Amino acid sequence: MLNRRHFLAGAVTAALTTWQRPTFAAAETDSRLVVVILRGALDGLAAVPPVKDPSYASMRGALAFSATAGAQDTALPLDKLFGLNPALSGLHESYRAGELLVVHAVASPYRERSHFDGQNVLENGTLAPNGSADGWLNRALLELPPSPARRELGLALGQNVPLVLRGRAAVASWAPSILPNASQDFLTRLADLYSEDSALSGRLSEAMNVSDMVESDAAGGDAMKPGRGDNLARLKQIVGTAGKLLAADSGPRVAVFDATGWDTHANEGTSQGALAIRLRGLDGALTALKISLGPVWNRTAVLVMTEFGRTVQINGSRGTDHGTATCALLLGGAVKGGRVLADWPGLRTANLYEGRDLKPTTDLRQVVKGVLHEHLGVDPAALARNVFPESQAIAPAEGLIRA
Repeated sequence: MLNRRHFLAGAVTAALTTWQRPTFAAAETDSRLVVVILRGALDGLAAVPPVKDPSYASMRGALAFSATAGAQDTALPLDKLFGLNPALSGLHESYRAGELLVVHAVASPYRERSHFDGQNVLENGTLAPNGSADGWLNRALLELPPSPARRELGLALGQNVPLVLRGRAAVASWAPSILPNASQDFLTRLADLYSEDSALSGRLSEAMNVSDMVESDAAGGDAMKPGRGDNLARLKQIVGTAGKLLAADSGPRVAVFDATGWDTHANEGTSQGALAIRLRGLDGALTALKISLGPVWNRTAVLVMTEFGRTVQINGSRGTDHGTATCALLLGGAVKGGRVLADWPGLRTANLYEGRDLKPTTDLRQVVKGVLHEHLGVDPAALARNVFPESQAIAPAEGLIRA
């Protein structure tokens, strides 16, 4: 069980070895942004099915949802064209509350079908998989006013900092410790030992302050034990704790986490099956984030994105293969939601990309630029010049964030 002593053991060890800690000074912006990367290529036609497209049911076959209430595998209603996967019931409530905006038929500039290359383009913000060694979100942090103490504005949730958050701007990472519990006697002796060392004593004090913040989440954390439970169930608790860090006045303003397992080549399912399990886990994690953020939720935007979509038609293994366009989700109290934005290309064979994929009609960079400008105040010229190089022709989307 991850308790206070367990957390302190990990935090102290991290301070002694890497000097990296999840503590932050006040930032100039009071808005919060969370970026969620779904690795493996989310099937956007399953997450947000276009149930009223006249070609949808015939093209999707056994993976098609229904628009008819009470029918088997009925999608949750959104607008006159789209529904929502029933596994995303929490997001449906957010949509009805005007806090979820769906962008469909969206894609990054990448047009091949390699997970690794697609994720690199998604995160580095350039036109090529090897276009940059740092990420667009890190470069965006450089465009924000620095915090008074020049501490980290960005937080990576997990053992590693993803590419999107790597770069010259200092960021921190946080993940539950997997080290054994430290006894109270050990902590007391450690505090006494470092009492004359201002640097190490400060690190220990910082770790204790953060542990107080996460202790309530960890108290019942059987799912936090390494190797136990579903990864998304574990992520739900991690994200809930991270929300408390983001909500703190002295906390970070931007956070990133990812979730794997979206490569649904076989037995994808509809309201039941492999994909539905993943979507329910994601839905629970996003709900936990909202709860943990508390009143700060009203100043929060959460961007959910994936490297590319999946084929329109199912394969011989009752799944879908690597595709092109998909959907992106923008969630939060700061979001002008309750809408689906789509220049919908249609699902007739003649309208598909390369005869097999949903055709991309919206560049994902438009959405990201819109959020960074309207929500964090990043200058559009800096977005085109530094954050997303060679993107002068891609204008930021407007009206994504509440005025």
